Amino acid sequence: MRRNRNVKIVATLGPASSDLATIRALFEAGADVFRLNMSHGSHEEIASRHAIVRQVEREAGRPIALLADLQGPKLRVGTFGVASVELEEGQKFRFDLDEAEGDHTRVLLPHPEIFAALEPGARLLVNDGKIKLVVDDCGADYANCTVAVGGVISNRKGVNVPDVVLPLRALSPKDKADLEFVCDLGVDWLALSFVQRPEDVEEARELARGRAAVLAKIEKPAAVNAFDAIAAVSDGIMVARGDLGVELPVHAVPPIQKRLVRRARALAKPVIVATQMLESMIESPMPTRAEVSDVATAIYEGADAVMLSAESAAGNYPVEAVRTMHNVALSVEKDTTYRQVIAAFRTYERTSVADAIVSAAREIAESTDIKAICCFTESGTTALKVARERPQVPILALSPKVATLRRLCLVWGVTCVATGSVDRFKSAVVSAARAARELGFAEQTDQIVVTAGVPFNQPGTTNILRVAPCDERLIFRAEE
Repeated sequence: MRRNRNVKIVATLGPASSDLATIRALFEAGADVFRLNMSHGSHEEIASRHAIVRQVEREAGRPIALLADLQGPKLRVGTFGVASVELEEGQKFRFDLDEAEGDHTRVLLPHPEIFAALEPGARLLVNDGKIKLVVDDCGADYANCTVAVGGVISNRKGVNVPDVVLPLRALSPKDKADLEFVCDLGVDWLALSFVQRPEDVEEARELARGRAAVLAKIEKPAAVNAFDAIAAVSDGIMVARGDLGVELPVHAVPPIQKRLVRRARALAKPVIVATQMLESMIESPMPTRAEVSDVATAIYEGADAVMLSAESAAGNYPVEAVRTMHNVALSVEKDTTYRQVIAAFRTYERTSVADAIVSAAREIAESTDIKAICCFTESGTTALKVARERPQVPILALSPKVATLRRLCLVWGVTCVATGSVDRFKSAVVSAARAARELGFAEQTDQIVVTAGVPFNQPGTTNILRVAPCDERLIFRAEE
């Protein structure tokens, strides 16, 4: 099945999308990557969804990526002696380590790490930011605050601390157990929550031991500030706008999104834009106009993927939500403005032979009648660099490694093709020509561009480019 679009769609699986028929329908509607949310569902449920996706993959005869999203540490208040407490603007309220039930003056915050990092003037946000308190004074086991924005607080509501870097690891004991489980199960990407510093990503990479690529979720101000260092040690990026919109003013999120998407693209790191993209489709078969515009904006920016969360996991219209994203992508990518915007931000430096090869491949493809750029890739690096160029022609990634192809399912414009091992460039060219013809990208009389690294089967050796005919007889004749 050939997708007629470049941007990829990530669909979260959950109670509304756990059976074979629904997951198959999501794939047929346009889902390229399936997200397993480790915050919800038992290991047995996750394993069942994983098995169904792999069954759909076998039926479709093309790679499908699985992304496991780790929960991360959850910061919550304790319990109250009553059902809920109303906090009013201007009143005093205390967080502490006292395990007694809370009241209208105080409540347990069972996280000494927070108190260790707090400073006077820091904000504490409760219940997805609906309540805001400012620290007046604090110590190792307490924080006396003034309520800046009031509201109702109740048992175990979540707490965000946006103004300080917390001395907390991104991987909780639950996350480590989940990581080991999904890596053994066989996922392609790990999404790491609560990232604050590059060391958080490095820890996850060490535990993954190459079994899955690691994607950093940018959802905290500290991660925005340390983005380049975090991106340098990550395989991919997710702009997780939900928590960003809690910990930062909501009007600050759109420019951050634009900046991070462009920076990730320059680094040849796949980037997902996520959270509330088609939120109303949880309950409605039709999205709002604003939601459609939001999805379109991410596509115009050149994001590798757009993501559905509750819309596909728990909503009433999961398949319709995927189909809507697919149709928005088709409409945007046909717009002449789209190509202008994409080309305008091709501003990164080219510092290696591989950079020059893929840049030349794009220039040749766009200035002559070339039907596709076909890249042989061992680790996926060549395909990532070609995708960074955002060429106007399709990209075919050919590899004997299924794991590499599955990871590349997340990458803009890439169609993944399993091929046998090759040890000669001529064999690679023949395989590329056959794939381009069989998938409908080219006819016998057309030409393609082929990139590869010689010697073969060595990652990071992209050093050769050839304009080749799709007619195999001409390929062999050229070698005579």
